[in-house]
Amino acid sequence: MRAYIPEPYATEIAQIPYRGYTDTTHMVWIKGGTFTMGAEHNMAMAHEKPPHRVQVGGFWMDKYEVTNAEFLAFTQATGYKTLAERALDWETMKKELPPDTPKPPDSLLAPGSLVFYSPPQVEDMHNYAQWWQWKNHVNWRQPEGPGSSIEDRMNHPVVHIAYYDALAYCQWAGKELPTEAEWEFAARGGKEGHIYPWGNELIPENKPMANYWQGNFPINNTVDDGFEHTSPVGVFAANGYGLFDMAGNVWEWCSDFYDANYYQQLALKGTISNPQGPERSYDPAAPYAIKHVIKGGSFLCNDSYCSSYRVSAKMPAAPDTGMPHLGFRTLLRP
Repeated sequence: MRAYIPEPYATEIAQIPYRGYTDTTHMVWIKGGTFTMGAEHNMAMAHEKPPHRVQVGGFWMDKYEVTNAEFLAFTQATGYKTLAERALDWETMKKELPPDTPKPPDSLLAPGSLVFYSPPQVEDMHNYAQWWQWKNHVNWRQPEGPGSSIEDRMNHPVVHIAYYDALAYCQWAGKELPTEAEWEFAARGGKEGHIYPWGNELIPENKPMANYWQGNFPINNTVDDGFEHTSPVGVFAANGYGLFDMAGNVWEWCSDFYDANYYQQLALKGTISNPQGPERSYDPAAPYAIKHVIKGGSFLCNDSYCSSYRVSAKMPAAPDTGMPHLGFRTLLRP
């Protein structure tokens, strides 16, 4: 994996003690194989095209997204604090910003994370600042801020997890993050060319198959699937490989850098064996930023906006980003 980990995170992660055993109790062995990665249907975004052939080796993958209970065990064993629980490091941040970017007020560098709220109306669907805001003292323990808790959500996926936080957990657990190719192969569950992990119909037999936004995004969620926010892991049906929540619930970190043009490069090379992602990150919307791929969509995805619960869908995310709909699952290679 081509993970760029700046200091002091690299040293901190390397010093986290391995817990001494690797637990595969809640993992599934996936044999590996060759598949068509990406998409060409009309819902696919440009960075999902063109489709190309990829071969991956076998691996173990978590049946479920890492839960609050599992992450709590990690923090209790190691004393680790997530990035959302720390003040932002301006010296690290400014390396990913245009030159001469002024330092923001100290209040904006205080510990916190992004939170979602439903605005009464939306003027421009391209302006996501209308439903996202930075809030201090928001983190995985307090997902909505002071006064909120995970006491009744221990079997929900942990959220507000930055890429470096996920790597820290992997160091302790003796596992890794999946590559984008491994993740997509696993999400397809053996179904070649299908749009969703379960097939091509979003709601077969009028039964929601994943936790995502129903209604008018971002104003009104009708909660037809029973969950306004995260759902406990494993509530919805597993895919063909026995993996749960490979669509919806929370986005999941992959190890790959994000490059908007990466698939165009791969498509020229024939079948690619175990791709590890591009050599460097490139997001035309933020050319100075380092970003990684996230996959799977979340409880905030909706057909009218992004429909990112599709298996080929992906988005870029900065590695120090924490959000209420972003978590991870781990992988173990033989």
